[in-house]
Amino acid sequence: MQRDEIFEKVRDVLVEALAVDEDEVTSGATIFGDLGAESIDMLDIGFQLEQAFGFKIEQGEMFPEGVTSDPDMVQDGKVTDAGLAMLRERAPHIELSALEADPRLEKVRDIFTVDALVTFCERKLTAA
Repeated sequence: MQRDEIFEKVRDVLVEALAVDEDEVTSGATIFGDLGAESIDMLDIGFQLEQAFGFKIEQGEMFPEGVTSDPDMVQDGKVTDAGLAMLRERAPHIELSALEADPRLEKVRDIFTVDALVTFCERKLTAA
């Protein structure tokens, strides 16, 4: 499956799950900020992606959990080097350069983009 086909399926899932317009779902759109997702929406999105692509998503696989609440990962309102290393290891589909440049905790939600979801799905399909 080509990346543009994966994007189209991801876009369809996000339109359905978040009740957003198709033109709002761009590669650079953030899932939480631009598209207005809440944490609970991620369960629905994960389920719909599993249905659309036919793979299983383990808990915390798509977006690592607990980073922002672990004192080793966050100190003084910033993601630590250990936190960034953990994200690199557990979420290779997420582009971290913006968070590396500005590791403030409030920036963490911005790394969860449509492009990260497309890359995640692309990797899952390649591994299958």
